[in-house]
Amino acid sequence: MNNNEEIDINKLPKHVAIIMDGNGRWAKQRGKMRIFGHENGVEAVRRTVEQCARLQIQYLTLYAFSTENWNRPKLEVETLMRLLVASLRKELKTLNKNNIRLNAVGRLDSLPKKASNELKEVIEKTSENAGTTLTLALSYGSREEIKTAVKAISSKVKNNIISPENIDEDVINAHLYTHFLPDVDLLIRTSGEHRISNFLLWQIAYAELYFIDVFWPDFSEQHLMQAILSYQNRERRFGKTSEQLS
Repeated sequence: MNNNEEIDINKLPKHVAIIMDGNGRWAKQRGKMRIFGHENGVEAVRRTVEQCARLQIQYLTLYAFSTENWNRPKLEVETLMRLLVASLRKELKTLNKNNIRLNAVGRLDSLPKKASNELKEVIEKTSENAGTTLTLALSYGSREEIKTAVKAISSKVKNNIISPENIDEDVINAHLYTHFLPDVDLLIRTSGEHRISNFLLWQIAYAELYFIDVFWPDFSEQHLMQAILSYQNRERRFGKTSEQLS
């Protein structure tokens, strides 16, 4: 596939979200520890982020660490947190060079202090960038997000700040972690699994889903372009008929 000839630059997804799956299995195939896969997964993140910046995709959200991931072996979790800190520090120059703004969503208060401080620093140092907004979902779970939003809205109803009759999609969106993001247009999952895994359940209501049988460390710019081409070849009806769209 000749990337730039086949992709319609005028029909790019506004918001791409990716479930980066398969690091552990990629490492196991090579007789290595799981962390070897996570380390090589960082390279795939760099490739993907830089390609999105080149394409001028406005929003990219990566599922970096779920609430369920805390249940993994302690050593793996600790190593992942150290890798997060090292990667953020190392990639700051690349983010600024590519005009990329960093954000994060999830239970960020549950992150180790060192990781939390590094994250806040990189977010601050990229806050003026106006290109792609890169959002890391960290200690993130969609059900937890929705539960938190329901509690916040319920409290406002109880205190007569919001009337129950005025609760609509906009009100719910405003109370989600992702309130600053548009709905997802294209959701990609690597590794061949066909699950959403508690990721952006509300935000992907009308997203196009793309599953690819490639482990995350092997995910390339070419794979991203193939996903975008698949997205562009689909008819997005949002509940309407084809005739209504034409």
